[in-house]
Amino acid sequence: MMLQRLFITLLGFILFVTPCYGARIKDIAKLNGVRSNQLIGYGLVTGLNGTGDDMKKSLFTLQAVYNMMVRNGITVDPDEISNIKMKNVAAVMVTAELPPFARSGSNIDVQVSSIGDASSLAGGTLIMTPLKGPDNKVYAVAQGPLTLGAFAFGGKAAKVQQNHPTVGRIANGAIVEKSVPVHVGDDGKLVYQLSNADFTTAANMSNTIDRAFGKKTAYPTDSGTVEVTIPETYRDNVVEFVSEVEKMNVDADSTARVVVNERTGTIVMGKDVKLSTVAVSHGNLNLVIRENENVVQPNPFAAGQTVVTPETNMTVTEEEGQLNLINLTDDVSIGDIANALNAIGATPRDLIAIFQAIKASGSMQGELIIL
Repeated sequence: MMLQRLFITLLGFILFVTPCYGARIKDIAKLNGVRSNQLIGYGLVTGLNGTGDDMKKSLFTLQAVYNMMVRNGITVDPDEISNIKMKNVAAVMVTAELPPFARSGSNIDVQVSSIGDASSLAGGTLIMTPLKGPDNKVYAVAQGPLTLGAFAFGGKAAKVQQNHPTVGRIANGAIVEKSVPVHVGDDGKLVYQLSNADFTTAANMSNTIDRAFGKKTAYPTDSGTVEVTIPETYRDNVVEFVSEVEKMNVDADSTARVVVNERTGTIVMGKDVKLSTVAVSHGNLNLVIRENENVVQPNPFAAGQTVVTPETNMTVTEEEGQLNLINLTDDVSIGDIANALNAIGATPRDLIAIFQAIKASGSMQGELIIL
């Protein structure tokens, strides 16, 4: 009676559970040309409490301080520059990502990292630093106090440190001065690039768009690119059309893969991995070697020498291997793989060797990737 109730409960759950849909287009594909751009700059962090660069070792920091003083109208004798001693300044590299459609005046986050021998950037302030792109043009300017989330204190005998004190971040620390033009749909077409190129996914995406906006709206040019023609009703409102397309659900397909990491013992198997009829024999061999020393000493006040004799004990234990023969007329599913290998007591380390052997035998329908 209890089994019948349990079966009815499970059946009801299966019948009334919410159906699972595919992935959204915005999660598996990106518009060609809509991308971020990396920025980089060289700057100075001031206000450090004696944790900055050593001016005798970091000459580039000293030169940057000299240039900053000259730009601000402070006269410094070049011959006396080597006599400047400061421990509250550090040379840093400032990096940021300029997001697409960022306009002049908007703010972006910046990452600040020390390039000298400064021990900590805690409490420092980044001086105005131009951020340039690959074309050597300035696209943003960064400045402001750093946030580290780390500390480092100590003396000559001991030191206490938490996290990484030579890397900081400034939220909204850069102001965009120049935007990168992005052209979307100017020629009446959109080009989507799949994150994971796959012919089946590209075809499914094209068919989904065609069912919603008419035939020949989308066309997959290859396994990773889908061209979409903007309908006439959306020519003046491309943003709404992109929004409608990216909300669509597509059945995303992928290649059957087994990914293993031998260093960590991690194994990840896709749902489409299949095994043909295969026999697996699993056993463990344990070898234990112990080194002992037998010491023989002469009697008290007797003439003689202490004799030390090394002794080696070896113990070899081999567990009986279990033979598990899988006889199935159809392909073995991922659940059958897990149950069969767990039944013979295989550990994650053993599974890696077993999968390698199964792949070499030609019984695995899928790709084996070893990290």
